Parts: sequence; C-alpha cells; structure tokens
Amino acid sequence: MFNQIEMAPPDAILGITEAFKKDPNPQKINLSVGVYKDEHSQTPVLESVRQAESQVVAEQTTKGYLGIPGSPDYARAVQQLMLGADHEVVASARAVTANTPGGTGALRVAGDFLKNNLPDRRLWLSDPTWPNHPAIFAAAGIETKTYPYFDRENNRLALDEMLGALRQIPPGDVVLLHGCCHNPTGIDPTQDEWTQIADVLDQRGLLPLLDFAYQGFSDGIAEDAVGLRALARPGAELIVCSSFSKNFGLYRDRVGALTFVTADSDAAARVASQMKRCIRSNYSNPPAHGSNIVTTILGSDPLSKLWREEVDQMRNRINQMRQLFVETLAAKGVSRDFSFITAQRGMFSFSGLTAEQVDALREKRSVYAVRSGRINVAGMTRDNMDTLCTAIADVL
Repeated sequence: MFNQIEMAPPDAILGITEAFKKDPNPQKINLSVGVYKDEHSQTPVLESVRQAESQVVAEQTTKGYLGIPGSPDYARAVQQLMLGADHEVVASARAVTANTPGGTGALRVAGDFLKNNLPDRRLWLSDPTWPNHPAIFAAAGIETKTYPYFDRENNRLALDEMLGALRQIPPGDVVLLHGCCHNPTGIDPTQDEWTQIADVLDQRGLLPLLDFAYQGFSDGIAEDAVGLRALARPGAELIVCSSFSKNFGLYRDRVGALTFVTADSDAAARVASQMKRCIRSNYSNPPAHGSNIVTTILGSDPLSKLWREEVDQMRNRINQMRQLFVETLAAKGVSRDFSFITAQRGMFSFSGLTAEQVDALREKRSVYAVRSGRINVAGMTRDNMDTLCTAIADVL
C-alpha cells in the first residue's frame, strides 16, 4: 500500500534548514528557522535552566504520568507570569491552564476545542501570519479567514484597515492575535492600539485567541503582556497559547500552555472538562520535564532573577543586531532605507526582499531565508554581518 503514497512537499521553513545543512559553503548563513542564536551562532542552554534542571533531576522520585492538564503548580506559574499574581483573572479563578507540548500543541488543542464545542465559528488570522497557523487549524477542521494587518508600503501596522475588517466579522467568530513580536513582520500594536483592538473585539462579541510565543523578547517580561492585559478586562473571555521555547530556550523539550479565560469560575470548570477531553484523545497527558524546569525557575527568586537577566540579554542582542544590520547595509552603499527594521521587535523582520532576491541570496551567496522575505535577526552575528550585508547589497 505504501508504494502508492506520494512525496509530501518539504515544510516551507524547516525544509530550508535541511537545504542549509547540505550546503558545503563554510560562510553559509541561516536566517530562516525561528530559533534564537547567540553571538557564536549557537542555541544556548540558559544557566537558569541548567541549575533548575539539576534540581529537578536530583529531587525527582517518579516517572509516573501527570494528570491530563499537567501540574497545578505549573498552571499557576504560567498564569502569574502572563498576568501577574494579583491580576483579577488570577484572583477570581476564572482561568484554567493546561501544560501542552509546546505552543504548537496548545494551538492544536485550542483548535480541537473550538471544533468540538463551537463548531460553526470561523477563525480569523492576520495577513500575514506564522505559516503553520493555517495548517494547524485546518487539521482541526476549523475554517480560517484573514484580516489585514501589515502595511507593506510603509512597513507598519495597518491599524485602520485592521479595525475596519474586525468590525465586519460576525459575532461569535474567533480572532487570532500575536501577543508580541508578531511573526513574521515584527510589527506590534502600541498600548493605545491594543486598547482600540480590544474595544472592537468586545463590541463585536468576538473571541480573542492570543498566540503568546515570545514574552520578554519585545520590551520585557511584564511589558510584553500589554496586549494580553488589554484583552483580559473584567468578564472578558479569551484563549491564550503560550510557548516557552524561545524565552526559556526549551525548544526540544516542547513546553507550552493553553489557557482559557472564562466569565466566571463555574464556566472555567466546564471549559476545563472539555479541554481535558481534547487532550485525552490527542496526546493523553503532557511531558513533565520541561514544565518542571519552568515551574522551578519561576518558583525560585534567585533563579527567576537570573532567568529574567538572561532574557534581557537575548532581547538586547537581537536589538543590537537590528541596529548593526541597518548600519552595515548603509556602509555597503545600499540606498534602500532599511531603518524600519530597528523599530520592529522580536526575532523576525519582514525585510522587504522579494522571493526572487531571496532565491538569489541562497543560490549565489548561501544565505538562507524564507521566500516571503522574513528573516530571523537572531541568526545574525558580528562575525557574519559583513558577509550577509555584502550578499544583500550584491543582490539588490
């Protein structure tokens, strides 16, 4: 039977990494996959994670299963990290959180939940969005549509067009928003713009679904929750899909969380029961190791302080690379204005490079990026910056 199976196309992003690995050029540069790299082009293990992991292993007494939603301590730590221990949502116990295999796992369980419990609702994605979003929700049987988000001509948020489109969405539909560090554009709403967005969603009776994968990589741990706090107003309902791949560096440990914020604690209990049904038929219960690391770090003042310092260092390095990239391109004589890249946030930027220019970079200079023009700024270093900018200048 398997001889009848056709070859699937390579993943739009991970397939680039496979091609990169096969490239023999010693000066090759990978700006495609969404993984943080340090100044030595390595994805580091954070010192806070090393210390917490040692503690977890030393204190571990069982390899027994976790409950379907995972550890209550982890759920509490996630909610407090996102909103703060004193936030009304946390204090009123109207949120429920499950430990999921990464942010992708959280998105898929959210999709299954919506299909099972709100089957006629459509889900609206920003244009553009993370390329895996449509596939995840299609696999869950959710119909997706798009709303305008990015003003390509001016490299900024298309706020008026976005708000206008949101006002036309039928009440009850679901709107996916990026909590911070929008992937792929790097363009985030300001605090005032988040308030305007939240007002429209509230007035239209739309359910926000926040993909919160980069907390700490924009302006700071607390600062990056400005959009979440705007949405989490008293009585408001929303869904939050968290990932700790980036800010804890726990990529291969697959640590994420799915949080439902409901109107009250009674609704939270009913939602939790349906969420557990979705998890049980998907992966049954979550892995423990990575979530134990996160819980240990957030539950220890010294480790939490060290972790926050490490997040600050990663964010600062990315922003330094943004600035150096713009300066080096200018020094190479590139006349196009790339200064907008310094205003973007997070690991990604929409560079403005065309698909043909991206192809030329790969074929002529062994510089790998996504054909949409999205680049991972964290893949830049002081050592490869000159090579990179020379290549771009040549292609332009």
